[in-house]
Amino acid sequence: MPGDGGASKPKTNPWLIAVSVMIATFMEVMDTSIASVAVPYIAGSTASTTDEAEWVLTVYLVANAVFLPASNYFSQRFGRKKFLMFSIGVFTIASFLCGIAPSLAFILIARAIQGAGGGALQPLSQAILLESFPPEKQGQALGLYALGVVLAPVIGPAFGGYLTDAISWRWAFYINIPIGILAILLQSKFLDDPPEIKNAKPGAFDGIGFGLLGLWIGCLQFILDKGQEDDWFGDARIRWAAGILVVSFTLFMVREFRHRKPLVDLRAFSNRNLAIGCALVFALGAVLYGLTTVLPVFYQTLLGYSATRSGLAVSPRGLGSVVSSIAVGVLLSKLDARWVVAGGFAVLGFSGFWLGNLTLDISPDTLFWPITMSGFGLAMIFVPLSKVALGTVGKEETGNASGIFNFLRNVGGSIGISAANTIAQRHLQAHRNDLVHWYTGASWLLRRQLRLLTASLSLHAAGPGSHNDTLRAISLTNSALNSQAQVYAYVDVLRYFGILCFLCVPFAFLLTKPKPGSEGAG
Repeated sequence: MPGDGGASKPKTNPWLIAVSVMIATFMEVMDTSIASVAVPYIAGSTASTTDEAEWVLTVYLVANAVFLPASNYFSQRFGRKKFLMFSIGVFTIASFLCGIAPSLAFILIARAIQGAGGGALQPLSQAILLESFPPEKQGQALGLYALGVVLAPVIGPAFGGYLTDAISWRWAFYINIPIGILAILLQSKFLDDPPEIKNAKPGAFDGIGFGLLGLWIGCLQFILDKGQEDDWFGDARIRWAAGILVVSFTLFMVREFRHRKPLVDLRAFSNRNLAIGCALVFALGAVLYGLTTVLPVFYQTLLGYSATRSGLAVSPRGLGSVVSSIAVGVLLSKLDARWVVAGGFAVLGFSGFWLGNLTLDISPDTLFWPITMSGFGLAMIFVPLSKVALGTVGKEETGNASGIFNFLRNVGGSIGISAANTIAQRHLQAHRNDLVHWYTGASWLLRRQLRLLTASLSLHAAGPGSHNDTLRAISLTNSALNSQAQVYAYVDVLRYFGILCFLCVPFAFLLTKPKPGSEGAG
């Protein structure tokens, strides 16, 4: 029965179980962003270009996404505890291999293995938390889970930047080794499979479905990574990838709906709360990873911050997430979760418009409150949305539903990052064209600007008013114009994310109203 609370209780204190699974989840989610600041250093160490080194991020995301929805089958086939510990072991060993990688090819293979190992950690951890806590405590458990999946991508760039600047980029991977060992030790002591996992009969592995899933996810990630760089469908490779994506995705959907024992049971979408919850978490993933990408880039490229300093500048989001996770976890047992989700999207949308006030003259503290507010809104959404979307499925379907839920959040994140980069680049060109209209030869403002700059530069040159001083003044003016156009483009990105959040508010009320103190809607 959906939402049945009569399943056997765990033998261990649920909070010890929560800590043991969340250590690994936090490590895995943080690894999706911790390596991003190390890409230029990886390129230098492996004698490759920055574009080539960015495949270190892409390969991980593809392997992670492919194994994420497949985790339910493997946990039923081998046992959830064994498979979770095995996955952490693979992730930890692969982290070591990434750290010692002598070449780009070596690290790409290691990152693919790391992504495959990490794909199971999020859905299995979420399923274990939901099954380990009684209905009235699930809000608090999901609050702890939210700390991992919301806080980790925020901490990742700052922590990775610090390790890269202070020691070496290789320590962005070595740091996973002691954490992985600790997680395995704790799980071996505290975890135990529930009866529905011990007695599960998953059937034969759906290899065709798995292959189709990997194919269309790989094509999607290639399009998202290379689209803006290669002018999207103006490039033949993008068109071929899009064609393969459409065909493989269609075949995958047909296969999974018609197969008796599919790799991913898409019939779970017949549950209204799960379907709407997946759509909302898709949008949440786009906003979360989009914001995580835009703000550090703004600080580094336009304000000249280091990787560590830019990471610290966006760290207040973590403070907001911590406070919100604690508060929401307690309030969920008393409030209608739909209002909390709607309020979270409204808060996140308002923070997007507030962040849209950024300029080139801001200090590191200027955006403290809007960044904190964005973290508060993220946790306000994720905790109750997870509870309502997953709390209405049966215990035996929790693993499958959690895999789909987390998979769509990650796909939303990839699309959000690509959308943010595309809007930033396209709107940069548009805003530059608009600003250039004010910088014509007839503009007194331009003539005054050039005259003042030329006079200032001539003080440090051989003679006043030289031709070189004028050329330097024009160059500085052009750089300032480009920087201002880029700021306007980032403002557009932040406001678009804000609009997306506001559009999600009414959809929260399409969720089935959960009963107070219950798992979800009956």
